[in-house]
Amino acid sequence: MIKKIFLRDQDEILLALGVQDRKLRALEKEFKIDATVKYNEDGQGAELSLKGTHSRLDKALARLKKILEMSAKMKTEEPERDRVPFKDNIIFRPEHARPVEARTENQKKYIEAVFDNDLVVSVGPAGTGKTFLACACALRALELGMVERIIVTRPIVEAGEKLGFLPGDINEKTDPYLRPIYDAFYAMLGVERFRALKYGNVLEIAPLAYMRGRTLEKAFIILDEAQNTLPAQMKMFLTRMGINSKMVVNGDLTQIDLPQKNQSALLQLPKILKGVPGVAFADFGPEDVVRHPLVKNILRAYDKWEKKTPKAAK
Repeated sequence: MIKKIFLRDQDEILLALGVQDRKLRALEKEFKIDATVKYNEDGQGAELSLKGTHSRLDKALARLKKILEMSAKMKTEEPERDRVPFKDNIIFRPEHARPVEARTENQKKYIEAVFDNDLVVSVGPAGTGKTFLACACALRALELGMVERIIVTRPIVEAGEKLGFLPGDINEKTDPYLRPIYDAFYAMLGVERFRALKYGNVLEIAPLAYMRGRTLEKAFIILDEAQNTLPAQMKMFLTRMGINSKMVVNGDLTQIDLPQKNQSALLQLPKILKGVPGVAFADFGPEDVVRHPLVKNILRAYDKWEKKTPKAAK
């Protein structure tokens, strides 16, 4: 059995087929079907023919249609909604969850800095919402058409475990390190919408090493766990920024996993970039923690202990 789907323009072709037809090949492999593409004479559209059993074709077509529908929705939805980045402290409104909003004054300043500058560097303890809010800002920027894609990355630094001893290939080894980012997007998008954006190449989550040699244009780029980057890695990352892009660098100086903590690029960044136009800094403290109330007290207790016994803290 053969079924066809028509791709109207280059955007839909890229979403359905991927670069060098990689997504199409993955679709063939997943659903055990055969696919061929016939491009229009003007090069703007294409006819995609799928061959296989009835049930497999239905599943493959459903996947493709969902991706194309969600892409169209991201471009055209909410014409009546405010076009300002955020209002009443609300940044992003998920379909099946409560709105994402700034809960503390520092969080509000952080969000304002993100939309007012091209690069924001934020430092603070775990649980202050740095990663979650950055992901929410990225989704809001995508909704507003400020960017065309979201890229989230983090360094793969082994905190007590060796990658070589973890099971699986390189992707399976690094996936646990990227799990907090997946969790943030799952919470705001739901699994299906998340997969559609990821499959459509609108959302990319990858280790920092994968950024080398790239120019990232019209993108919202987040570097998480930046305290574990070396100066050369940080310079490499910052110089990936292309035209009409935004960058957010998040980190926690109390959780440096590098062999020598003073090598962290996040320690140097405020000194290097101080006074540079388009760059802003945001700081968080224990008062900004939005996890269990006990977490604030735990952070304060550790901070007090580390000040008394600095050698033991190292």
